[in-house]
Amino acid sequence: MERQAVFAFDNSYRRLPERFFRPAEPAGARAPRLIRFNTGLAETLNLDPAAASDETLAAIFSGNSLPEGAAVIAMAYAGHQFGNFVPQLGDGRAILIGEVMDRDGQRRDIQLKGAGATPFSRNGDGRAALGPVLREYLVSEAMHALKIPTTRALAAVMTGEAVHRETKLPGAVLTRVAASHIRIGTFQYFAARGDVEAIRTLADHVIARHYPALAGVEQPYLALFSAVATRQADLVARWLSVGFIHGVMNTDNMAVSGETIDFGPCAFLDEYDPRKVFSSIDQRGRYAFANQPGIAQWNLARFAETLLPLFGGSEEENVEAANGALAAFGPVFQTFWLDRFRAKLGIAGEAAGDLDLVNSLLKLMEAGEADFTRTFRALGKVAGGADIGLLATEFTDPTGLDDWLARWQQRGESDGRTAEARQVEMEAVNPAIIPRNHRIEAAIQAGLAGDFSVFERLHAALQTPYVEDPEFVAYQRKPETAERVERTFCGT
Repeated sequence: MERQAVFAFDNSYRRLPERFFRPAEPAGARAPRLIRFNTGLAETLNLDPAAASDETLAAIFSGNSLPEGAAVIAMAYAGHQFGNFVPQLGDGRAILIGEVMDRDGQRRDIQLKGAGATPFSRNGDGRAALGPVLREYLVSEAMHALKIPTTRALAAVMTGEAVHRETKLPGAVLTRVAASHIRIGTFQYFAARGDVEAIRTLADHVIARHYPALAGVEQPYLALFSAVATRQADLVARWLSVGFIHGVMNTDNMAVSGETIDFGPCAFLDEYDPRKVFSSIDQRGRYAFANQPGIAQWNLARFAETLLPLFGGSEEENVEAANGALAAFGPVFQTFWLDRFRAKLGIAGEAAGDLDLVNSLLKLMEAGEADFTRTFRALGKVAGGADIGLLATEFTDPTGLDDWLARWQQRGESDGRTAEARQVEMEAVNPAIIPRNHRIEAAIQAGLAGDFSVFERLHAALQTPYVEDPEFVAYQRKPETAERVERTFCGT
């Protein structure tokens, strides 16, 4: 396959032992066509987007013409999927083409998703349909704009070929960028094989790549577990603060870097409902909105199990150390979560009644079917002096709201900020625009018909989620009953 010198690759994962991956060449595309290239991200990766035509970019990011020095590997991993352990999964439709150093000196993976079968495809075609590619592009870039750690989208390309799922669909390839694609399931892959040497090698690689400050500590592997747990606690708190439901929090979809990864059946809340599930495959609500912190802790317990042989003590001592570190997740998460919601309510400092103040509002929102995003945005306007009626209209039943507002206003009066300053600070953390399910679906349906203008306009609106731009005011609206999209799909 033709190769071109485009990226300055330094492929550290490719230098690990061969059992960590399998060689995997992209299958190529019959008639690649560039849908979108992320120029801003390319520049942070030290790429020159002006150096290549759309045709060249389509060839590269479809896998037809790989850059010189590409790694072209599929990574091995296992995972618990909906609680059931699968000892071998691996990159079944993703190919790591290499690693580059970005302008901040951080290492970044570049991966083609949907470029063809790999040794881990398990009889699948390794391809991606256009719809899931558009969804991941939109949501991952929206998450970045919302300041939530996430994998990102560098390019989306149509292949000019069909993929066969329930029906025949246009094929596409997403180029995904990540701090790394190492997952809890990567550790589980080697633990399932009793390969302690590989677990140690992988842990050392993760420490060097993501947690270099731990290299010299007395118990680096226990410290690694705690560091990963802390990042996951922060990540999930950020998800909940914007109403995000991941939808498939399997251990193979939990990156040890602390980034959001895999946007298959994900969605954002419209009305607040802690039991809300969008994923079509989550029949029992395992990954419902409010269950996400508990699932993160469950996944981390599985991570701890893989690291036990590295802790250095007796089996009993190692289990005790792991349990102690795991128990810390709850209080750490609660701190991150409460800090996020204090900011959303515009209250400074800490007071004994803050947790009840937050939970009381959420209960009112649930009972009144209040839109999650619009309610907090309206609350910021009330803080700035707007009539409370602006907030009350978000509730089908505002009973109890006046009493809650009195408590909230009393709590906020003690910090000395002006009303204007408080509103500005609240609007900096409460988005006006999120990637609502019905908007994404409209972009996908238009794209399937060959019209990418709906995708492009939604993408533009999502880049400034905290700004109420008159051009994008329509994206602040919640869906009408007929527009609601209640189910999302993995797209595999």
